[in-house]
Amino acid sequence: MRLFLALVPPDELRGRLGELADVAHARCGGRRMPDESLHLTLAFLGEVEEAKTGELIDWVCGLAAPPGRWRLDAWGHFHRPGIVWVGGTAADPDLAALHQRLWNDLEALGHRGRPTRFVPHVTLLRRARRLATEVLPDIRLDWAYHQIELIHSSVDRHGARYASLARSRSS
Repeated sequence: MRLFLALVPPDELRGRLGELADVAHARCGGRRMPDESLHLTLAFLGEVEEAKTGELIDWVCGLAAPPGRWRLDAWGHFHRPGIVWVGGTAADPDLAALHQRLWNDLEALGHRGRPTRFVPHVTLLRRARRLATEVLPDIRLDWAYHQIELIHSSVDRHGARYASLARSRSS
């Protein structure tokens, strides 16, 4: 199973992110991410054996996720895959600490793949034809988070589909 850990926005914020995706799509083209798939990836695990998936579900259900607040006030892009995203202009120490803590625990459970760099972002477009994010409108959104989800990603001819397998406890 292809798995990752993520923060999933509340419905109202997800709707606002969807509106930003519409604006970005109109100016940059590409493939717009469906509202229901918008999230912040904290740890991408890749393919995980089913036996290990049960262990991860138990671990996530036992986690006490620290509450936090993330300011989204910047557009960005990753050139090579043509991704347009929203994130923060300033590094967020709470998100960085959460990312670090999760990977420390994951490595103790035998998982590998910690990235060398963590850029908190929400992907709005893939395969954008234009990466001119400087022409996109100013944004300022606050995301209050308190729960981590273990997500299963499956791919079919329509693209990726996400299903939540487990949620952490709120602190």
